[in-house]
Amino acid sequence: MFVNRRDVQIQWGDCDPANIVYYPRYFEMFDDSTSIMFEAAGFSKQDIVRKYGLVGIPMVDTRAKFHIASTHGDWIRIESRVEAWRRSSFDVVHNVFKSEALAIEAFETRVLVGRHPDDPGKLKSAAVPEEIIARFKQG
Repeated sequence: MFVNRRDVQIQWGDCDPANIVYYPRYFEMFDDSTSIMFEAAGFSKQDIVRKYGLVGIPMVDTRAKFHIASTHGDWIRIESRVEAWRRSSFDVVHNVFKSEALAIEAFETRVLVGRHPDDPGKLKSAAVPEEIIARFKQG
């Protein structure tokens, strides 16, 4: 299974007045982490959109469990992986570590979306290409 790891230093602008990371900033980090994971696997989101005629890969569900807070200057490690593949959607898990401790467990579901063939003004889910699934499964 393909796992992408990246280190992120918490910046001043990530924090609220209590000097802990304001939770929406984590969701921005998770969105970036999904893009970075796909690029590391050899599939930039821009290339996927162009190659397969997609409009995008929107997030349709997300949630997180926060265990340990982070503050300005801390370093965290985000480990991202695709947990499950379905016909047109997939689930991503982001585990965030502060030192070696699990700080956050985050989950998102994304869908590949293209134009509806009968009505280009509407959107329609698109099948996940087998080559993408194969690359992520081989690690």
